[in-house]
Order: sequence, then C-alpha cells, then structure tokens
Amino acid sequence: MTATVQASAPPVGEALRRWRELRRLSQLELSIRAEISTRHLSFVETGRSRPSREMVLRLAGPLDLPLRERNRLLLAAGYAPAYPENALGAPQMAAVRAAVRQVLTGHEPYPAVVVDRGWHLLDANSSLTLFTDLVAPELLVAPANVLRVSLHPDGLAPHIANLGEWRGHLLGRLGRQVELTGDAELTALEAELRGYPCDSPEPEIELPGPGEIVVPLRLRHDCGELVFLSTIATFGTPLDVTLAELSIESFYPADEHTASVLRDRARR
Repeated sequence: MTATVQASAPPVGEALRRWRELRRLSQLELSIRAEISTRHLSFVETGRSRPSREMVLRLAGPLDLPLRERNRLLLAAGYAPAYPENALGAPQMAAVRAAVRQVLTGHEPYPAVVVDRGWHLLDANSSLTLFTDLVAPELLVAPANVLRVSLHPDGLAPHIANLGEWRGHLLGRLGRQVELTGDAELTALEAELRGYPCDSPEPEIELPGPGEIVVPLRLRHDCGELVFLSTIATFGTPLDVTLAELSIESFYPADEHTASVLRDRARR
C-alpha cells in the first residue's frame, strides 16, 4: 500500500510547492513561518535537497495541512506516516465511539449526524428520521452522503423552503473544504451537486436576511414549516486521521413551534 502511494504521488518538493501556491504564500512567507531560509525551501521544492522527516512536518504546519495530507507528504519524501488511521470500529476508537454516541443521545429530541471528510453518514440519532422520512430510500443506502441527500431532487431539496439560500450555504462550505484539502473526491462531489436543479435564487455571497444572524434550514413538513439552526463540532487536537476528519452536525429548533413538534415526536 505504501509503495502504491509513493509511486502515484508527486515528488515531495512538487507537492510542497503546490500546497504553498494553493495557500497563496510566497517562498519568503512560508520560509519565515517555518523559520528556515528561502534558499533551503527553494532547494526542497526543486528537488535539489531532500527534506528530513522533521522538515516535512515543519513545513506542513504553517501550510495548515490536514493530517492525511501530512502523511502523504511524508510518504512522498520516503518516510513512514506520522499519524495513525484507525477505522471508527477499531478497538482503539472505543472511547471515541462512546463519546460520539453520548453526544448524539444527549442531543435528543433534536437531530444530529456524524460524518467523515467526504460527508458520508457514519452515525445519527433517532431524531434524524424527521429528515430521512422525506428522502428517497436509494439515497440512504450506505455510504449515504448527507450533502447529496440534502440537495438531490429526490432528497430533501423539494422540502426546503429556502433551498437557494441553504444550497449556497452548503456549497460554500464544501468549496472551502475543497480549497483546504485539494481532495479530488470532494471536487467531484462539488461538481455533481452544482449540477442539481434549483428553482430558487442562490446568493453569490452569504449575507444575512432581515433579523437573521445565521443561515437557517427552513423545512416544509406536515406539521408546518420547521426552522433549524445547525452547529458543527470536531474533536480538539486529534492525532488520528479518522478522528481528525470526523464532524458532528447538530440541528437546533429556531422557534418554539419547531421545538414543540420535535418534543411531540419524541414522546410518540
């Protein structure tokens, strides 16, 4: 597996230059942040100097690279990965699974989901059925993608009253993630989602509407329009690739009507 990654990856200097340009940093700016000479950085990027393992990690810091990309840089330089990548079901992740389950259960009766870097649904609490009951079953087949479920014509999209606004919000988040990671899978997902039809105007820039301080999700439901605010939580100072890429998105009622509907559903 390591040999395959090394064979397909660009040389470490080329990869570092690509990341530096993606972060819109000059060689001088990066060398100052990494506390090395511009000459040394230039030699590394052109392949005239092979960086040490410590130098690769030293440059990855100010480039704000995700742990997965730091491992790839190390492999490209001929070194073993620095950060483990354990499956969520692995014994080492038992404490993580317990913490995630505690967050999900504690958030009832409000919906909450756990997703990975690619926005695949990993876990959820029972209140998520408020959303999934409105979605075509084929979109929920594992590994279901929550962004696809949200914006697909057979997903939540027809039930979202402010689809243009919510779509712009989700695509903006995904676009920033693509820029941060350079991930080809996320780039393809963004292109797919942008191709979905949307009859509502999509704002080019997220600006608050009258009286709004966040972008709400307005959902048409049999019980009337339900309005949600969402937050995203991640694990602090993760040292595992899988853990670093986990996100918990929690939805909160934005008005008393929505809260009442959720409480009634939970009692039933």
